[in-house]
Amino acid sequence: DIHYVDRRISPINIAAISLGGGLIRPMEDRSDLEDLDLYATSREQRFRIFASLEFEGQLYMTPYDFIQSVTSDAPKRAKKWRSLSKQELNQILIETPPVWKGSSKLFRNLREKGLISYTEYLFLLCILTKPHAGFKIAFNMFDTDGNEMVDKKEFLVLQEIFRKKNEKRERKGDEEKRIMLLCFLKLLQVLKTDGKDLVPRSYWDTLRRSTSQALFSDLAERADDISSLLSDTTLLVHFFGKKGKAELNFDDFYRFMDNLQTEVLEIEFLSYSNGMNTISEEDFAHILLRYTNVENTSSYLENVHCRIPEEKGITFDEFRSFFQFLNNLEDFAIAMQMYNFANRSIGQDEFKRAVYVATGLKLSAHLVNTVFKIFDVDRDDQLSYKEFIGIMKDRLNRGFRVRICLF
Repeated sequence: DIHYVDRRISPINIAAISLGGGLIRPMEDRSDLEDLDLYATSREQRFRIFASLEFEGQLYMTPYDFIQSVTSDAPKRAKKWRSLSKQELNQILIETPPVWKGSSKLFRNLREKGLISYTEYLFLLCILTKPHAGFKIAFNMFDTDGNEMVDKKEFLVLQEIFRKKNEKRERKGDEEKRIMLLCFLKLLQVLKTDGKDLVPRSYWDTLRRSTSQALFSDLAERADDISSLLSDTTLLVHFFGKKGKAELNFDDFYRFMDNLQTEVLEIEFLSYSNGMNTISEEDFAHILLRYTNVENTSSYLENVHCRIPEEKGITFDEFRSFFQFLNNLEDFAIAMQMYNFANRSIGQDEFKRAVYVATGLKLSAHLVNTVFKIFDVDRDDQLSYKEFIGIMKDRLNRGFRVRICLF
């Protein structure tokens, strides 16, 4: 049977529709699509567009859907929501590898054999756009028992925070807790320098656990209920095993984050390299300007033609290091603003130094020169906040300017 879905129903939860185990085919009337804009956020819309699976009234992405959603403007083929049976879901989860078998080809290897919820989709987007240091702080915050491991229950509390953060109508109590968390994280950053605590480690453990319990007590009490209501997903089984009894340490989680970022960047790089070890400077410019609000990219591309006449190419290591830098863009923006406050434009040496101070990354001279040639529209060999930071914020968020993370 084919079932049509009223677009005004949440694109994530379609439990109100009688599915009967058949396919869900979205209405193709353009007016229905326009109506959806009134009820869904841009991220919800994108999730709906790329999601291809349904189980017990909830939409899910496959790993392949997720990769497409962050590397393509639109699905390569028309999407139909396929209903999974319990048996099909169990088979998918049985074939999910453990976290210690993860690699930078995990999502490509799984392809259609995986299930990613909307909350996990938001979480994965954060991994692609935020610095790892923020996740370390968050990981420690949610490690409420102080054993440097996070179990499934604690992880579900973290995901619940993400879900509540993205509800269109936040309750006042939730907003107060978010503000308290942000203040506490800022306190941690101020009172810690160079990885050395200014107060004993035991004090921080006690304070962190006490604060976590105070902030998230209601969610912690609901974690068992959350677990019973949610279906297991590929991510949960990958992290916590098929029985959900394993625990996740930050080293394994860090490798997962690093592998995911590498995998997405490899896919983007390979789409332009045609099997070569480098991409052209012009292709690099195309990638950087993708997902941005720049209406006329011709002036930027013309800069590449005129100012880099001899193509040298950008290697994958250079490409990856630049996007690692973008994940720390906010720290770099502070350094850039300091230059602007002093009424100074920034040159290549100053740019490299600011990147290193803010992120610890050393960008190659050729990469920095290429960036300057692309974004120095007025051709004064200087880079301004307006010429660069605004555009890169768009690119970092892949077209979405809405903040979805707590850190």
